[in-house]
Amino acid sequence: MMHVEWPWLLAALPLPLLVYWLFPAAIASDQAALKVPFLDDFAFAETEKVSAVHQKWQRYAAMCAWCLLVLAATRPQWLGDPIEQAVSGRDLMLAVDLSGSMEAQDFFINKEPVDRLTAAKWVAGDFIERRVGDRIGLILFGTQAYLQTPLTFDRKTVSTLLNEAALGLAGDNTAIGDAIGLAVKRLKNQPADSRVLVLMTDGANTAGEIAPLKAAELAAQNHLKIYTIGIGADEMIVRSFFGNRKVNPSADLDENALVKIAETTGGRYFRARNTDELNNIYMLLDKLEPVEKDKQFFRPRSELFYLPLAMALSLAGLIGAARLRWS
Repeated sequence: MMHVEWPWLLAALPLPLLVYWLFPAAIASDQAALKVPFLDDFAFAETEKVSAVHQKWQRYAAMCAWCLLVLAATRPQWLGDPIEQAVSGRDLMLAVDLSGSMEAQDFFINKEPVDRLTAAKWVAGDFIERRVGDRIGLILFGTQAYLQTPLTFDRKTVSTLLNEAALGLAGDNTAIGDAIGLAVKRLKNQPADSRVLVLMTDGANTAGEIAPLKAAELAAQNHLKIYTIGIGADEMIVRSFFGNRKVNPSADLDENALVKIAETTGGRYFRARNTDELNNIYMLLDKLEPVEKDKQFFRPRSELFYLPLAMALSLAGLIGAARLRWS
């Protein structure tokens, strides 16, 4: 459909008439003349008649050129069909543990042993890429928790900053409560039914200013749903001078606290012992029910002002050429 961006400029259409009425042309004074009835007078009269015709069409052409110029100034556009934009309405914060224990190599990617943080990056990167329509934020925590990326639709930047995170960057301890508190602070001004925190850790709370359960209660009061992920294998073969022995690399994981945090906020606790389980958890998180928001539409626009502008300039050129010829 056609659309005019600045229709108020149509008020300029009668401007030439106002100028004509307010500033009329000077009337030529009559002068005495001697008329001689020769045949040449008939040729002169015919020339005057032709000149009057040319002046008349030039006047009409000028009027059309002015109308076209005003039409171009109103910025006419062609609006395409409405296109619905993908906006699910979720504000999702991802909190990743960078404590020293995340360097344990009890995960495998393509049959190669990797540390827990590398596995988390590998799986979470795909999870972030699939969050079309959601705003994603990133919190990194160790001894301290800090906001690496505020809520944004720019999933590529979030993935890049997550991949640049390094072990021990925020300290070697684990401040789970502070990470939750920071998420509450960053999400409290967002719609109450769209706040989600995915918290991934491999240990227990050993640092920070606020206890995890206290932070979970604060999150529940602010309608923040928390999904907790306990990461780490249940058993691992360790080679030593005395031979191979089985150990539990996740002995420090406080699953009871993570379960209570999730239950307090209406979320769920997941256990990731390997990359397959971790990927399945993120696939399950993909199925979170999106919050219904007002649909947003985008209508492509094509500018059309150049068409009347080109026609007006063409008419102006014709008028100028005609005056040069008959002058």
